[in-house]
Amino acid sequence: MANEQRFRMLFVCTGNSARSIMAEYLLRDLAPRRFETFSAGSEPKGEVNPLALKVLEKVYRIDTAGARSKPLTTYQDNTFDFVITVCDRARESCPIWPGQPIVAHWGMEDPAAVEGTPEEKLRAFKRAAIEIRRLLELFINLPFEKLNGLRLQEATQEIGQTENPGRTPWAQQ
Repeated sequence: MANEQRFRMLFVCTGNSARSIMAEYLLRDLAPRRFETFSAGSEPKGEVNPLALKVLEKVYRIDTAGARSKPLTTYQDNTFDFVITVCDRARESCPIWPGQPIVAHWGMEDPAAVEGTPEEKLRAFKRAAIEIRRLLELFINLPFEKLNGLRLQEATQEIGQTENPGRTPWAQQ
């Protein structure tokens, strides 16, 4: 494991207040030695949704002290190995990144858009975190060292299209 490459990964959402923040912190928790994670928004809200923080802290026991909503321009001169959009609006406005990163879309419903009681809203954030974590677990279990760049691009994109958590899209020929 000492010789494994550490990948730089950026999660992009429109507001950078919920889904992209949860993806950043969940991956940071799942594979801290393998991935350096970041998140940003095409139109950042300027603050992280308190329910996203609550789920990360209370359910996953992740320290979110450094979590903040940031614009894409924060990283405009950075190179990434992977850029993952997690909402459709961000996918449409995602800029071209230097260094030709693998770009994929893992679209999912916005938990912040859920209307209802505080309990219903919290459940929506928990469901989103579960979905994000499931996608991240599929991703981190890709056989990176066995896949060429094109196949890694395809596998990363296929993860976002996965309906069944037991499916391993990269293993299917």
